[in-house]
Amino acid sequence: MVKRVCQIIKVKPERFEEYCKVHDEVWPGVLAALGKAHFTDYSIHYDPIHSLLIANFKWTGEDWDADMEGVARDEETRRWWKMTDSMQESLVPGAKGSGEEGGWWLDLKEVFRYEGQV
Repeated sequence: MVKRVCQIIKVKPERFEEYCKVHDEVWPGVLAALGKAHFTDYSIHYDPIHSLLIANFKWTGEDWDADMEGVARDEETRRWWKMTDSMQESLVPGAKGSGEEGGWWLDLKEVFRYEGQV
């Protein structure tokens, strides 16, 4: 199964450079947790006009909930989230943080996809 995911979140403008710097060297354990949970082709883009981070990735697993729970249980990932969450402002009403119920990044609905030649 392949699931394509796009999410957004606000980045605090005064923390953007720091956010970029930590993403220049993502902690190996965080990357390992993503790989174990079947994340592929993961990228984050920046919209400077709206201070938005836009994440895109593919998930190729069999059990989405189990994979997300596995990532959320990873201690290094939880420390990473604590650091990066402080640089962000969630657009999800009532959000408490990454790995918490309800989510931190806002999931976007796909409305169009083109995968090749017509």
